[in-house]
Amino acid sequence: MPSPGDLDAALDLADLADAITGARFRSRDLRIDQKPDRTPVTDADLSVEDAIRTALKERLPADGFFGEEHGGTPDGPRVWIVDPIDGTKNFLRGVPVWATLIALVEHGRPTVGVVSAPALRQRWWAAADSGAWTRRGNEPPAPLHVSGVNRLGDAYLSTTNLGTWPQFHSRAAYLRLVDACWEDRAYGDFLQHCMVAEGIVDIAAEPVVSPWDVAAVRVVVEEAGG
Repeated sequence: MPSPGDLDAALDLADLADAITGARFRSRDLRIDQKPDRTPVTDADLSVEDAIRTALKERLPADGFFGEEHGGTPDGPRVWIVDPIDGTKNFLRGVPVWATLIALVEHGRPTVGVVSAPALRQRWWAAADSGAWTRRGNEPPAPLHVSGVNRLGDAYLSTTNLGTWPQFHSRAAYLRLVDACWEDRAYGDFLQHCMVAEGIVDIAAEPVVSPWDVAAVRVVVEEAGG
């Protein structure tokens, strides 16, 4: 189980990330490269991951670290998993829907999660057995609860990109799910999972994920009752 200081650490790391991403978002000199899997990475992604790694080494030197950009050690009793910018394509195009995802995984189970989206002026966070919370702008924190929808025919469904379904799973299978639901959209990435935690969306479906995509949002959704 996480200690009270673990969530405080994650929130402080999110503040650190927000300062970096906020300064680089929509900057004219943003540097963009292509990774081997042909997905983009910016200098902001790399700077955030490096800054969080350094801060954790100073604050919690015994903990492991695993980041999307530089990897690390995914196994161990306590490992921090970080996606420096979830939604890099949005970030580099100037779309404000992106976030830093920070999770503490203990013995294979995510126990602390923070999702910080400074361009949207919203943050979501949770710790195991402590509930899930969000804050918009300067408003006070509010508890999160998933919706009470319990029939697929009444469900609001979201995915990230329809084009990834034939690549990693089955477009036909996803379209059958769409047809079975009340409504569908593609809010994408971290946002759809946080919307599930808020009870705004009922299902967030992905054909494939990586640990850094879901470790933080899993805690938030589960602590919100999902």
